[in-house]
Amino acid sequence: MGTAAVIDASFDVKPGEIFVVMGLSGSGKSTLIRMLNGLWPMTSGSVHIGDVDISKISGKRLREVRQKSISMVFQHFALLPHRTVLENAAYALEIQGVDKKKRTELATAMLNTVGLTGWGDKYPGQLSGGMQQRVGLARALCSETDILLMDEAFSALDPLIRRDMQEQLASLQADLGKTIIFITHDLNEAMFLGDRIAVMRDGEIVQIGTPDEILTSPADEYVSSFVRDVDRTRVLTAGGVMQNPRAVVSISGGARAALLTMREQQTSGAFVIDRNRNFRGIVTDRDTQGLADRGGSDLTEILTRADDAISADTALNDLFGRAVESSTPLPVVDEQGRLVGAVARATLLAALGNVPSSTSSMGILTPGQTAGNDDGSQKPGIFTQDPSGEEGGTL
Repeated sequence: MGTAAVIDASFDVKPGEIFVVMGLSGSGKSTLIRMLNGLWPMTSGSVHIGDVDISKISGKRLREVRQKSISMVFQHFALLPHRTVLENAAYALEIQGVDKKKRTELATAMLNTVGLTGWGDKYPGQLSGGMQQRVGLARALCSETDILLMDEAFSALDPLIRRDMQEQLASLQADLGKTIIFITHDLNEAMFLGDRIAVMRDGEIVQIGTPDEILTSPADEYVSSFVRDVDRTRVLTAGGVMQNPRAVVSISGGARAALLTMREQQTSGAFVIDRNRNFRGIVTDRDTQGLADRGGSDLTEILTRADDAISADTALNDLFGRAVESSTPLPVVDEQGRLVGAVARATLLAALGNVPSSTSSMGILTPGQTAGNDDGSQKPGIFTQDPSGEEGGTL
């Protein structure tokens, strides 16, 4: 009877998400994607696209579904060498019977979208591998289908070109909002692109989860072996490692109220928010004390680092430079600009090494200072540098 290529694979793909199927060679991932558009028949089960079960429709109806709903990008480009880049991009439209003027306009627009402006009159043999794959992507986009299947689409490319294509796909997805099922054997690629990831082994799906879930809670040793060498900084985000900001003061509360909060929390600075909890900046105890001594109360006079806020979905690899330059934790804000957390350098290092953080709240300590608990142990702060250049403070 042979060996089953895909066994009991059940999952759903949400509209507008990139769903990555990842596994080693022979795991069944390419067989799975070919079942999704009816290229290969399944012996049991069903595939539903909306309310259509493609396992039960006629060949004619299946071709209609492919033309209107599903496009596919292959690993080896599958371009027609005797046709120009423009003609290749427009080929699916030609098959659909779209008139030449319209398909030329749409193909030209899609070539521009994938970064091939001015290359329409060239032939595939005149293009690099990365450029040829861009043509394949433009061809798939020309079909204007809602679903895009990508089978190891970037695997044949050089690493630098591959990374560029990954970034371009992510950028295109932000604009187009396609439903993408992406096949890969590369976990870093899966983590970078996927909203959710399905890990396959021997024809079975062993885990489905977000990149963060796969990385931090692998289902078994097989998945664990995949994630050991993954670049965590591309996967984990500020929202995933942030801690609760401990010293938070209202901008309308005045200098003496801010000083009281910092003393109670045993920190040398505080995050400042307005009545809507929007982040406004940071004040230090020294500046706040000076303001109070002068008889002042308006915290806007001493606010600093008002532009330091980062979004919760910022990747950790985008934070290291800012963390090195900042002597205070980085404030994390939501889409409305409201303060929701804080990230310090030590937190980044702990996340990089998958080391559990020792605290659930984040204060602010300046160089050379540590704050004490009642039992004599140290309160959380940040790694900073004293004037001699030595690291001080704790997390």
